[in-house]
Amino acid sequence: MLRGRQAECAAIDALLEQIRRAVGGVLVLRGEPGIGKTALLEYALESEDVRVLRCAGYESESQVPFAGLHQALRPVLDQLPALAEPQRRALSGAFGLGEAALDRFMIGAAVLSLLAEAAEQSPLLVLVDDAHWLDRASLDAWMFAARRLEHEAVGVLIATRNEPGAPDAAGLPELELAGLPADEAALLLDDLGVAGVARSELVASTEGNPLALRELAAAGPMSYDGPVPLTDRLRQAFGRQLEALPSGTRRFLTLAAADDTGDLATIHRAAPAVGTSIADLSAAESAGLVRVTQGALIFRHPLLRSAAYHGGSLADRLESHRVLAAVTGDEDRRAWHLAAATIGPNDAIADALEQAGRRATARGAHGAASSAWARAAELSTDADESVRRLTDAAEAAVTAGRVEWANVTALQTLPTTGDELQRARLLEIAGRAEFVARDLHGAHAHLLSASDAMAARDPERAFWLGLTAVHTVWSMPTDPVLLVSTVDHLAALTPPGSALDAVAWLAKWAALAATGSDRSDHPDLDPLIARAAEVARERGPHALVEVMSFAVMVNRDQTAADIAAELIRDARQRGAVAVLPSALAQLSLCQVVLGRYRDALISGTEAVTLGRDTGQELWAAYASSALAYLAAIQGDEARCLELAGLGPGTPGDERATGTQARAALGLLELGLGRIAEAYEQLAGVQRGPVRHLSSVQRSVPDFVEAAVRMGRANEAAEAMRRCATWAVVMDEPWTDALVLRCQALLAADDSAEDLYVAALAAHPLDERPFDRARTTLLYGEWLRRARRKADARHQLLNAREVFEGIDARPWADRAAGELAAVDGSTRLRTTSADAGGLTPQELQIAELAASGMANRDIAAQLFLSPRTVAYHLYKAYPKLGIRSRAELTDVLVPR
Repeated sequence: MLRGRQAECAAIDALLEQIRRAVGGVLVLRGEPGIGKTALLEYALESEDVRVLRCAGYESESQVPFAGLHQALRPVLDQLPALAEPQRRALSGAFGLGEAALDRFMIGAAVLSLLAEAAEQSPLLVLVDDAHWLDRASLDAWMFAARRLEHEAVGVLIATRNEPGAPDAAGLPELELAGLPADEAALLLDDLGVAGVARSELVASTEGNPLALRELAAAGPMSYDGPVPLTDRLRQAFGRQLEALPSGTRRFLTLAAADDTGDLATIHRAAPAVGTSIADLSAAESAGLVRVTQGALIFRHPLLRSAAYHGGSLADRLESHRVLAAVTGDEDRRAWHLAAATIGPNDAIADALEQAGRRATARGAHGAASSAWARAAELSTDADESVRRLTDAAEAAVTAGRVEWANVTALQTLPTTGDELQRARLLEIAGRAEFVARDLHGAHAHLLSASDAMAARDPERAFWLGLTAVHTVWSMPTDPVLLVSTVDHLAALTPPGSALDAVAWLAKWAALAATGSDRSDHPDLDPLIARAAEVARERGPHALVEVMSFAVMVNRDQTAADIAAELIRDARQRGAVAVLPSALAQLSLCQVVLGRYRDALISGTEAVTLGRDTGQELWAAYASSALAYLAAIQGDEARCLELAGLGPGTPGDERATGTQARAALGLLELGLGRIAEAYEQLAGVQRGPVRHLSSVQRSVPDFVEAAVRMGRANEAAEAMRRCATWAVVMDEPWTDALVLRCQALLAADDSAEDLYVAALAAHPLDERPFDRARTTLLYGEWLRRARRKADARHQLLNAREVFEGIDARPWADRAAGELAAVDGSTRLRTTSADAGGLTPQELQIAELAASGMANRDIAAQLFLSPRTVAYHLYKAYPKLGIRSRAELTDVLVPR
C-alpha cells in the first residue's frame, strides 16, 4: 500500500480507465529523488488488463541515441510493417535498421502510429521512468507522440525530476509530488517498525520524502558536520548498506553500475576480468538492493546505483569501463566506455567517438552526436582537431534544439581558431542560436560576419547566411537604414552570374515594400518571384521557405499560398514534419486575407498544434495571430482574445506576431462597435516601433475608419500617406481599392461617391470578399446619409449577403441595422452552409475522406492514428446530417 498517495493513485486510475475506453492520455509525475515517482509507476503495473511497455533513463546511457525508445518498443516492433512507408522508414532508421529519417519529428509520429497499432490488441500503458536521463532523441519522440494521443487505447506515464534534461510538458497534465504529510509519514515508519523519539526527527529532517524515511531509518543513526543535502544523505545511507556487503559483491555492483544496459549477460562476461563473478551477486539480492528480471539487473533505486558506482575506487571504475568496452557488441557503447575509462587526451578514443557521432547523425539523433563530438574534442591532442569537433558539436546542438549551449560553445571556441572556415562556421552557429533565442542584434552581427568569412570558401552558403541576416532585421523594430544596408550586403554576396541573383532582387523588393522607395530600377516582381522559386526548388525546402516568406512580405498572397501548398504536399510525402509549421502558418495567413476562411481555420489550427509539438513556438504564434484575425472578422471575441495572446509574442510587442495580433484586436473592436477601443489598438499598430510589416499597412483602412468615426481624421494623415506609397509600390488592384476606400472616408465633399465606385471597381471579384463587402457597406452607409434610400438598400443588401456568407457576424448585424434604418426591414442571419459545426480537425479529416483517402493514409498525412481519424469522422457525420462516408461527397467539395 502506498502511504499518502491517494490522490496520485486516483489520477493514475483515471488514466487507466481512460485508455480502457480507447481515449489516449498522458500524465507527468515530477519530484525530487526518492519522492515516490517510481513507486507510483509500480502501482500502475498492478493493472492486469493493460499491456505495459517500459523504459527508464540511465545517466550513463543518456548519450546513446534512441536507447530509451528501443528499450520500450522492442516488444511491439513486430507491428512495424503495418506503418505507413515514411514512418516505417523513420523508425527503422532510428534503430539502425535502415535509412535515417529526414526529420527527427517523423520518428515521434512513427512512435504514435506503432503504439496505436499495438493498442488494437489490448489497451497499452507506456511507463517512462527517470525521463530526465533519457537520451534526447528518445525523449523528443516520446513527447511528440504523447502530445498527439487522442482516441487510441494508449496511455503514457512519465516520471522525471526537475533538473536539466527534464521533458518540457507544457500543456500536459502534471502532478508535482511533495513529501508525505506528517501523519502519513508516521504510518510509514510504523510499517518499518521505527519507534521512539527518532521518529519525529526523521520525519522533520526528510520532509516526508518516502525513500529517505525508509533508507535513513534502515541505516541507523548518522552524524554530519553540517547540513547535508537530502540526495547526499541518501547516497550515504545507501553507501552504508553497500559497505556491509562482501568485497566481491561490492566489486560486482560497481561493474554493474558502470554498465548502461542492465544486461546481466554482458555484466557476467565482464566480471571475471575484474576478479568477481555472478555468484557474488547473491548477497546483494538477499539484501534487497538489486533484483534480476528477464535477464536484466535492476538496482532498487537510481541513487543506489550511483552509490555503488561512486563508492568504488577510481581504479575500479576505470577498469569496469575498460572491460565493458571489451565485451559489448555495440560500437557506440564501446566508444563511450573507452572514453569513461581514460584519463587525459587519447586520439584513438576521440576518433571512435567521432564515428559514434556520425552514426548518431545518420540516425537523426543530433543531440547524441553533439555530446559525442564534444567529448571527442576534450580527448583530442591536436588543437585544430579539437576546434573542428567542438564546431561539429555546436552545429548538431542547434539542430537538436540546445541553442544556449551551442551559442556559449561557439563564442568560447571562436578566439581559439585562426582558420577562416572554422571562424565562419562558429559565427554562423552563434548567429542562428541567437536568432532562435531572439537576440536579434547579436544574431544579425554574427550572421553578417559569418557570411563575409564564408564568401571566399563557399559563396552560396555565404549568400544564404546573408539572407538569414535580412530576416533578423525584418524581425527587429523598424530601421530602414539597417534593412537597406543588409539587403545591399546580400546583393554583394551574390556570385557573379548566379541564379541566386533572383533571390537577392526579391529581398530588395521586400525592402522596397517596407520603405516605399523608388522601384524604377527593379525588375518586374511577379516573374522575379517565379524565378526565385525555381532557384530555391533546386536547393531544397528550406530555400523555398525563404522565397515563400518574401512573397508574403511583398504582399503576393496568392503566390505565397501556392508555394506554401507545394511545400506542405512535399513535406507530407517525405515525412518532413519540421517544415510544416512555417508553411502552414504562412498559408493560413494568406488564406485569411484571400477570404478562404474554412481552409485558413484548418491550416492555422494544424500549424499551432505542430508548432507547439515541434518546439517552433514562433510559428505557432504566427498562425495564432492569423486565426485571431479570422476570429475578429467573425466577431468571436473570446477566441480572438485567446489567440492574440498565444505564444512568445504578445499583442503590441516588437514581433511580427504581436503586431498582427494587435491589428486583429483593433478589427475586433471596430466590428463590435467599440470605436474608442478600436482607435487605441490601431493607433498603437501605426505608431509602434514596427512599421515596415505588411500587417501595419493592411490595417490602415481600419485605423482610418476608426479615426473618422472618432472625429479624429486628421490623426490618420501620416498612416494614410504611408499606405498610399505602399499601394503604389505594390501595384495591385486590391491595394488600390483599399486606398480609394480610405480616401472616400476622408473626403469632405461629393467626391466620396466617385471614390467608392472606383474602389468597388478595383476590388477583385473572386477573392478578398471581406474587404469588398466592407467597401460596399461604407458606400451604402454614405448613400443612406445622402437620403438615396433605393441605392443605399441595394449596396447594403449586397454587403449583408457577403457578410452572412462568410459568417462575419458583427458586420452582417451592422449592415442589417443600416437596412432597418432605410426601410425597417430585418432578416435573420444564416450560417455558412459548409461549416456544419465541425471542428477544424473534423473538417480537415472529412475533406480528405471525401477526396477518397483511406483512414490509414489520412492518419499518416496528418501524423495521427487511424483510430483518431475514425473517431473524428464518426463525430462529423451527424453534424453534416449524413450517416456514412459515401455521403461525404454530397455535402463537402474536396479542396
